[in-house]
Amino acid sequence: MPKKAPSPSISKPLTSNTKGLTLLGAGSLPQVDVPSTALLETFVSPAPKRRFEICFRTSEFTSMCPITGQPDYATITIRYVPKERCVESKALKLYLGSFRNQGVFAESIVNRMLDDLVEVLSPRSITVTGDFTPRGGIGLCVEASYPEKIHKDGSDKKNK
Repeated sequence: MPKKAPSPSISKPLTSNTKGLTLLGAGSLPQVDVPSTALLETFVSPAPKRRFEICFRTSEFTSMCPITGQPDYATITIRYVPKERCVESKALKLYLGSFRNQGVFAESIVNRMLDDLVEVLSPRSITVTGDFTPRGGIGLCVEASYPEKIHKDGSDKKNK
């Protein structure tokens, strides 16, 4: 029995709104040494009325210890549910690379990323996790969320 061709109403071409993006396809990337929300280009969500999750993960994140100047390595995971805007991945890569020469503690890095992403995206929710490679035998994992996560007992993460 021959297969039935899909109906035209089901077979819609996929498109992406790239209006306003300047980094995508621009050739070589600028060298940036300071993290800035200006690096975080965004685009209109393809489904602003639907709850869907986007997850970025990189194991190539580097920064510097503010005490020793030695490199710190981490896996950064950014998981968010967008509203109206999504962050463009090449812009995010450039933003993450701007932390490379920053001498700052892991706790500040993760919280800065969260603040910057909330500012440019206004997401429904977002969690940034930095899982820093052990140095001196001890690893460090920092997680920050917006809105703040509520524990099963009903309390928020703030000390009472």
